[in-house]
Amino acid sequence: MYLPDNDSQILRLSNNFYKVYPISSYREILSKQGRSYNCLLFQTHYNYFICVPYRTDILHDYAYKFQSSIRSQAHQSGLDYSKMVIIQDMDYVESSNAIIDQDEYNETMINLNIIKGEALNYLESYIKHKNGETVLSSQEFRRKYRYSPLQYFHNILGLQ
Repeated sequence: MYLPDNDSQILRLSNNFYKVYPISSYREILSKQGRSYNCLLFQTHYNYFICVPYRTDILHDYAYKFQSSIRSQAHQSGLDYSKMVIIQDMDYVESSNAIIDQDEYNETMINLNIIKGEALNYLESYIKHKNGETVLSSQEFRRKYRYSPLQYFHNILGLQ
């Protein structure tokens, strides 16, 4: 798959993804009554893509929270880094763009570099902890990553 010039796209995870990662076995991957979440997919300098889901209510700090969207006035909506998934197989995303609110799309595009930087920092912190490079306290690691699907992608991330 080729992503546009800004190397990101708003898509959905496909049925193929959920067949390989069924919710019954991979409980931390988001799914809502048999449908996937819309997510911001972007390329990294590694051999994989990061998929960060859009959510209506995010009650923690490991996210980009929208400030100017209509939905953000009633909810803490945004992109949830703690629920990111890592993919290599482009059959795991639907080929057509997902539909999100126009104001959230605009805010995503305006802040794309910030969002990508924060998502990569979240991921790098996880990798460095698991590799023993920068070890977080057990309390901080639990708070930050306890419900993260990253645990399912160690093979792609090159972790033991």
